[in-house]
Amino acid sequence: MFTSKSSPVGVHSVHFCARSLSDLQCHHRSLTSKSVLASREEEAAAAGALTLQAPPNVSTSKMELALAHPALKAFMCGSLSGTCSTLLFQPLDLVKTRLQTMQNNLKPGAPKVGMMSVLIQVVRTENILGLWKGVSPSFVRCIPGVGIYFSTFYSLKQHFFQDGRAPNAGEAVLLGAGARAVAGVCMLPVTVVKTRFESGRYNYVSVFGALRSMVETEGPRALFSGLPATLLRDAPFSGIYVMFYSQTKRSLPQEVSSSPYAPLVNFGCGVVAGVLASLVTQPADVVKTHIQISPSYWTTKDAVHFVYKEHGLRGFFRGAVPRSLRRTLMAAMAWTVYEQLMARMGLKS
Repeated sequence: MFTSKSSPVGVHSVHFCARSLSDLQCHHRSLTSKSVLASREEEAAAAGALTLQAPPNVSTSKMELALAHPALKAFMCGSLSGTCSTLLFQPLDLVKTRLQTMQNNLKPGAPKVGMMSVLIQVVRTENILGLWKGVSPSFVRCIPGVGIYFSTFYSLKQHFFQDGRAPNAGEAVLLGAGARAVAGVCMLPVTVVKTRFESGRYNYVSVFGALRSMVETEGPRALFSGLPATLLRDAPFSGIYVMFYSQTKRSLPQEVSSSPYAPLVNFGCGVVAGVLASLVTQPADVVKTHIQISPSYWTTKDAVHFVYKEHGLRGFFRGAVPRSLRRTLMAAMAWTVYEQLMARMGLKS
């Protein structure tokens, strides 16, 4: 019987080949695992880089979102319109304040002191630039103040009239009064400083110096003197103004509102609304002025009593002409510029 036997050399060759194949497989697995680890490390590094780069992108998007917010756009438009109107009509505000604070010490038969008399006296004694005395606090007050007013007005209108309908007369009064009340309270300390600058009775050097002096000598309470009278003046004025302005614009034909002369028409509507609102709120403005220039703590009742005792009923309308001119022209210009800027930004005012 024939029995085949494997040679030792063949067996060793088979084992060697098997071992070599096994080594190759292990080496392949090692290389594969290393490449997987390398790719994972690269992915992690890329993810880390993205994470490190994320905050600037996030902050940029937040900044773009903030700049694109309609209320901020309304604030910017209102501030720009307030800057233009304040610079142009500051002399009228100064003349109004001087007329309201003049003492009733004229002798019987003496010529009546009016707007032109005060204007000429200021130019003679303080030169032409004296008419712009108090323009610094006016800027500090009006630029952010008008911005706060228009942004608050826009936000209230968007919140309560989401259906896009126009507010009626009563709703327009509430919108204007609410927006003006917010702006008036925020800017009242600067309003007090502005009134004192214009009165000529205080030698303040700067707005912030005046604020510091008032706090040190009269206490923080002085910064908010005349708050009730200010609200009684500003809130009704703005409410009545917005009501007349919006109702007058609504009564215009559509072809007039969409014509190239629309800004001029809007300005005319603003003038009519401003005259009516100024006359209604003139007594409150006189009372506010007397409270804010007084170094003692006058109440609204004290100021009313003083004005009536010194000047009678006519005293409550002192300075009505320059104030009506200033408030009317300022409001008309501010609303016209504001609406044109908002229209250019694609927003409905």
